[in-house]
Amino acid sequence: MAAPSLVLQTTYAELLERSARAAFEGSFVDEGTFMAKTVRGRRYWYFQLPTSAGRGQKYVGPETPELLQRIEQHKAALDDERERRALVSTLVRSFGMPQPVTEIGETVAALAKAGAFRLRSVLVGTAAYQTYSAMLGEKLPSAILQTGDVDIAQFANISAAVEEQMPPVLDVLQAVDKTFRAAPTTHGNAVTSYIAKGGFRVDFLTPNEGKDTDKPRRLPALQTDAQPLRFLDFLIHEPEPAVLLHGSGVYVNVPSPHRYAVHKLMISRRRPEGAAKRDKDTHQAEALLTILAKKRAFDLKEIWDEAEGRGKEWRKLLLEGFSQLSPQTQELMADIVPKTGMQKT
Repeated sequence: MAAPSLVLQTTYAELLERSARAAFEGSFVDEGTFMAKTVRGRRYWYFQLPTSAGRGQKYVGPETPELLQRIEQHKAALDDERERRALVSTLVRSFGMPQPVTEIGETVAALAKAGAFRLRSVLVGTAAYQTYSAMLGEKLPSAILQTGDVDIAQFANISAAVEEQMPPVLDVLQAVDKTFRAAPTTHGNAVTSYIAKGGFRVDFLTPNEGKDTDKPRRLPALQTDAQPLRFLDFLIHEPEPAVLLHGSGVYVNVPSPHRYAVHKLMISRRRPEGAAKRDKDTHQAEALLTILAKKRAFDLKEIWDEAEGRGKEWRKLLLEGFSQLSPQTQELMADIVPKTGMQKT
């Protein structure tokens, strides 16, 4: 008999909190002092520590009640890696939650340890999609959980604003797999992708919020360039914390499942007819929409309305994407989509 969804979600919630604490502790293990700066009326916290060249700082994040609590508990927190591994094992073995293949898990873990997610980058693509099963307490179809790459996104202005850098990406990746190499682009020395033997790749992305361009933009905090993509700003706005079920759990930032579903529905219509990713995008969107329409309809409607309000092109893509959903899913969405012809296709 399947375990109750409530138990699954309670187990995941505990893992998420423990992973958040462990990620925080792992980032600030040195002797140092937490200090706050006020920028444009908002407080941001930094960890100041002595260095051979004077004093250095590590970016912590914007002030929230949760962050203040973690700062208070910093010295008192215990190492609970064994307990977190047990929680990951329970979610995978007892509840059947998806686990990334080893190369993806190890790569994302290395980037997390290097500070990528603390510096406000976001895991996107199918690797992020894999986290939604545990987050939502529902199994997602296994056929659309597979991926052969890792996609990391960050706003360029945020990358500049955090005032800290992680180690060079290639150094971080080669510590996991020495065959990683920088993949050249057509724009001088810019590098947005890193490829290992066998074709496994890590791609860095950033929103294209101006005129259409394929010219890479620099992400100073991550010490890499990134490929600009249209619609990505919608996807990675207000990301959510999640745990990738690898090892003792990897604490990451992912798009909200609502944004992911709506984004995939639109992006599927921008891919060429017959492209494999087009069908995968549609299937991922439908799987999430089916769950969200039942469990988080209010939040889904809010995100749908936001996308709809972005203009004619967005509405066209939403309509086309909606038309590809099954009649059952369209019916579930009847109270969410606007009454402008989307309900009947």
